[in-house]
Amino acid sequence: MRHLANEHTIAQINPIKGFRIHLLVFILTIPTVWAIWFFTDKTYLWPLWQTAAWGTGLLFHYLGVFVFKRKAINH
Repeated sequence: MRHLANEHTIAQINPIKGFRIHLLVFILTIPTVWAIWFFTDKTYLWPLWQTAAWGTGLLFHYLGVFVFKRKAINH
């Protein structure tokens, strides 16, 4: 059995894995949010704000991992 206290360090050690987890959660959650909106009150397009905000965060996460790479710090 793995020790759960060390799980938070995996994304810090491997930023690509952290980004992939972020992307996966985005891909699974945003359609659910839009489905909730679709099957409930459609008078206000509230999922658009969540999609735009989270998409912006995902974009900056991508840029931080793949475009503006930081050198690995060896302890």
